[in-house]
This record gives sequence, C-alpha cells and structure tokens, in this order.
Amino acid sequence: MGTDDGLAERPERDEEAVGRFVERFAGELAQAGMQRMAARVFAALLVSEEAAMTAAELGERLKVSPAAVSGAVRYLAQVDMIGRERDPGSRRERYVLHEGMWYEVFTRRDEFLNRWQKTAREGADALGPDTAAGARLAETAEFFQFLHGELRQIMDRWRRRGEEAPPSA
Repeated sequence: MGTDDGLAERPERDEEAVGRFVERFAGELAQAGMQRMAARVFAALLVSEEAAMTAAELGERLKVSPAAVSGAVRYLAQVDMIGRERDPGSRRERYVLHEGMWYEVFTRRDEFLNRWQKTAREGADALGPDTAAGARLAETAEFFQFLHGELRQIMDRWRRRGEEAPPSA
C-alpha cells in the first residue's frame, strides 16, 4: 500500500531498538579508536532518515549537553565524516553525513597507509637491514605496502560496482 507521494508506507520505528543500535554501533566505533561522543553523534546521524540533524536534535536524541555535541561535530567535521549546512530560513546549522562517506574514509586510510609505508621504509634504511629493529621496520613497511595495494583494489572494485549498478526505480 502506498502513500500519496508513491512511496511505500514505512513501518513504525522501534525507537528503543534504534537507541540500542546507536549505542552498540557507537561502542564498536569507539573500540576502533573513534572518540566516544563523536561515535554516538555519528551513529545518530546514520540512523536518521534525512542523514542530518541540528545540534539541539542530536542533544535531545542522545540526552547530552550542547557542549558535548559541539565537540563531537567539530571532530567529525575535521575528519570529513560530516558537513555543515544552514537550516533553510534559520540561523541553525544542520550536521549532514556526506554522500559516499565510507568510500572517502577508507580512501583517506589508503593515503595514511602509503605515508606510513614510506616512513617505515626510511626508518628501516636508517637502522640498517642487519639490525632487529631495521628488519622489524622493513617488515612493517612491506605490510603497509601490501595493505595499500589491496585497499586500492578493493576501492576500485567498489567504485566500479556503483558505476555498474542499475538505476533505482
């Protein structure tokens, strides 16, 4: 059964289940190294239908202070996981998830791997191949070089997948 705009009716959201998911996913992101509040804000944006919320909406959803939201969105904007837009007809800002955000996040990781590989190689050269530390850094450089090559191939396949996908109806 459809609505007047042609979209199928959506079932009622179980806000308690959504809240549990937000906290669980935020916990996973925090364990991987993301700041805890930034992870919560990111997860809240991820589950919002519009992929955008104001600071007040985020604070209300997460039951946190405006200062906590401010620090989290500053971090997320700095690492380019979200953007800021003006709420039309208002002075309020909305925080918005970027299109293709995961692709961008992992593309930046690829750049880090390349830099880490070069730096580790320089360290291995400085220490010399006949030292335990030099050998350890050479292996580290090889590992980062391997990951860099593999991640690039994965990202290329993902991009091609998106290009080959049939248009949505």
